[in-house]
Amino acid sequence: MVTQGSISREIRRSVRQEFPNFQTKADNYLEFVPTLVPLSLGALGVKGKHAFKDQLVLMVLSQGVANSLSYGLKRIIQYPRPNGDDNLSFPSGHTSVAFTGAAVLSKEYGEQSVWYSIAGYGIATSVAGMRVLNDKHWVADVLFSAGLGIASTEAVYAVYPWIQRKIFKQNKLAVMPFYSGQTYGLAMVAPL
Repeated sequence: MVTQGSISREIRRSVRQEFPNFQTKADNYLEFVPTLVPLSLGALGVKGKHAFKDQLVLMVLSQGVANSLSYGLKRIIQYPRPNGDDNLSFPSGHTSVAFTGAAVLSKEYGEQSVWYSIAGYGIATSVAGMRVLNDKHWVADVLFSAGLGIASTEAVYAVYPWIQRKIFKQNKLAVMPFYSGQTYGLAMVAPL
């Protein structure tokens, strides 16, 4: 832990020296692109590894696992951000969202063309880099979060056949978008 901290601090010092005035909000929007691409492709009828409904469920579950772990760890660990704003630096939620979306994109469309995977992971890597350049996260935060997003997706894909057999066997799944003030998302209902 001491080595990780000293390495992260040295990288931060170098980044601040090279890019002292770097500021962008692009990472606040780009984090969602890798999630929206596979869902958009599926909605437009581009065939992925799974049907659109399954892609939607896989994305929601993958993001749910990654975000639950990410925000749970933030609350438990309470590591200070490099800029001192708060104690919610580790892990990076933006990075885990972006890499989760990129992993789903790669799993669904990566066998059709490697460019889907390159684009998804490229955008996710850009988000991680911007979080460090914006002085919101340490390098260790974004590296861990990238792995968290990918691992969450791999875990969901591994158990999804069981979920299909046990939970969705009646094929009566309903998924609906919702918006309430400043909150938006997807609501899923399935008979148990």
